[in-house]
Amino acid sequence: MKTTHFDIAIIGAGPAGLAAARVASADAGVRVALIDDNPRPGGQIWRQGPAAAPSPFLREWIATTAQRTNLERISATKVAAAPGDKRLLLERDGAPAVVTYSKLILTTGARERLLPFEGWTLPGVTGAGGLQALVKGGLPVRSERIVVAGSGPLLLAVADTARRHGADVLAVIEQAPMARVARFVASLGATPGKFAQALSLGRALGVSRYRAGSVVVKAQGQGRVEAVTIRTRNGDEVIEADRVACGYGLVRNATLALALGCTVDERGAIRIDDNQRTSLTDVFAAGECTGIGGMELSRTEGACAGHAALGVPIDARLARERNRWRTFAARVDRAFALGADARAMPPADTLICRCEDVRIGDVAAHGSWRDAKLQTRCGMGACQGRICGEAAALYFGWPRAIAREPFTPIRIDTLIAACELAEPNEE
Repeated sequence: MKTTHFDIAIIGAGPAGLAAARVASADAGVRVALIDDNPRPGGQIWRQGPAAAPSPFLREWIATTAQRTNLERISATKVAAAPGDKRLLLERDGAPAVVTYSKLILTTGARERLLPFEGWTLPGVTGAGGLQALVKGGLPVRSERIVVAGSGPLLLAVADTARRHGADVLAVIEQAPMARVARFVASLGATPGKFAQALSLGRALGVSRYRAGSVVVKAQGQGRVEAVTIRTRNGDEVIEADRVACGYGLVRNATLALALGCTVDERGAIRIDDNQRTSLTDVFAAGECTGIGGMELSRTEGACAGHAALGVPIDARLARERNRWRTFAARVDRAFALGADARAMPPADTLICRCEDVRIGDVAAHGSWRDAKLQTRCGMGACQGRICGEAAALYFGWPRAIAREPFTPIRIDTLIAACELAEPNEE
């Protein structure tokens, strides 16, 4: 099994990882690895595909940073385990491989929070970010009637992506009340670029299609989604639709950090200091895995982490930029915090675990996540509780389960390698 050493290993090739790699690899004497599970760099926000060209930043990165001989891009690769001694077990090209590092930068991003409702398993119902990724990857949506729902600024971006690819976006359903959304929009004067972006997206969609203070409670249809029921202050409303995309914000991807022993806060974000350093001396973190803050904050934190991993002080300008975007992130968090309607538990016969067909009522009968797993197999399917675990934490107040190795489905030879690496060295 091949083992390769790097001075700095970066996990995740989204905005934070790309920025960290650009800074860290600027020192030609430092060997840097950029490891990502996607075949192309960019993460979710800059996902490339037949219907999505690289962003200007990504084009510049590919033309310059990616050409550096001391930077190795390890793409389409899974991190399967962290067996200790600054080692990571990877699955690359269908085979196991080991990377060792002196410094590690975690830029593992975030994933979408999906909350169940009646009919959410019907074909045609996806996550909001999931729909955006599918459209960028070439999914045809021309002339389809689409409802985008959930919470946060991402909804407008998803609606705009669908609209630009020919979809008829009937409505954007935001759970936050209009008063809070209006205050947030007014606060965008402190970030003029964001204000202009919001104005452009709002005009393109049409103000009348944006409905605040509302939630999706049911999707219905024969064989696939045909309509969706929206709960508003004035009662329920049914909208006929060909596709429903629903996402309630983002969840930090801290699985690897937890396995390494990094401290996380009560919301699952990796704790860092002013140098982006985690509770482990040689492990740094940046971007959405440290707290949901958007692309600009991710890029800035990634650059800070790159400097810190090199042992270079973070300059005052970069620190000010980071603080500016952290302030913006705090405003987003306050404006789109989930309200009572979004947090309300759906009917007992609604599936909470799609992988194992477990209903909410079955899970609610147990006192802990562990008991629910043992008795119902909730969280023991292919996603390993990444979806249902977040819903259970929200509805029942259970602590989030720590993922066990391997972190992702892997081939049997990689699993054997993980077991061998976990065995104590008897020499």
